[in-house]
Amino acid sequence: MKVKFFATIREHTGSREIDVAEQGCGSVGGLLQHLCSLYGRELCSLLLEDGKLGSKIIVLVNGRNVVHLQGMDTPLEKDDEVSIFPVVAGG
Repeated sequence: MKVKFFATIREHTGSREIDVAEQGCGSVGGLLQHLCSLYGRELCSLLLEDGKLGSKIIVLVNGRNVVHLQGMDTPLEKDDEVSIFPVVAGG
């Protein structure tokens, strides 16, 4: 699957996107754990809070927010596109 990183998330990954094999990443939660193992504690603190989806990020699967799907249990397929954004504040 393709994982795209946006805005300040790119500072932690050093790339705009990566391809991830689906093994071990059958769900959004599994993917976020995998990204934690790849990129370390700093990114992990944004992605996960007490084992739940971090409050400072938005995760889309094929353009749909996982909050409106199955959250961390949202299943992932090999041809899915996952986008990870920081929450934007301002006015």
